[in-house]
Amino acid sequence: MRVSGQALLLQTLLDDYGPLRSRLARRLGSPDAADDVLQEAYLRLGRIEEPGAIQHPRSYLFRIALNIAADRRRSEARRLDRSEVELLLKLEHDELDPERVAAGRSSMRQLVQALEQLPDRRRTIFLAARTEGRAISDIAAQFGISTRMVERELKQALDHCREHLEINLSHKFGPGHPVASKD
Repeated sequence: MRVSGQALLLQTLLDDYGPLRSRLARRLGSPDAADDVLQEAYLRLGRIEEPGAIQHPRSYLFRIALNIAADRRRSEARRLDRSEVELLLKLEHDELDPERVAAGRSSMRQLVQALEQLPDRRRTIFLAARTEGRAISDIAAQFGISTRMVERELKQALDHCREHLEINLSHKFGPGHPVASKD
């Protein structure tokens, strides 16, 4: 009578459970984790179709167990612990704080005022780069000026807004053009 690959693996798991458990416990750092992984390996082996010829069933089983352990680690890494959930709930609550909403609205009014004070071309260039995300080269072509001139206009607009708002607005001037803060 010929033994199937699945039956061979199940029998090897049962026969070599102790040594496999010890080896996994050393590798995973916990006998309980090793037991959990071997139990899941047993269940998986019961569900697989005929695996074909297996030359080294102990090594094959150990590899299955290590893959299960790696899957578990990845799954646990994606889960949030209690303190992280509490922090997220607190942040969500903080975002609805009326004081922060009022401060944000005030900042927006100040920014609008600062932008209104800019010369028309500088304001248009700034808005094209910052709100529309247009490339500096496109803006330069639109205005018939050099990219260096566009960068200069953007810097002057940013400096004006920074002075007006008294905050650091050093962000990138359009796609791929970071601006370093001088603060």
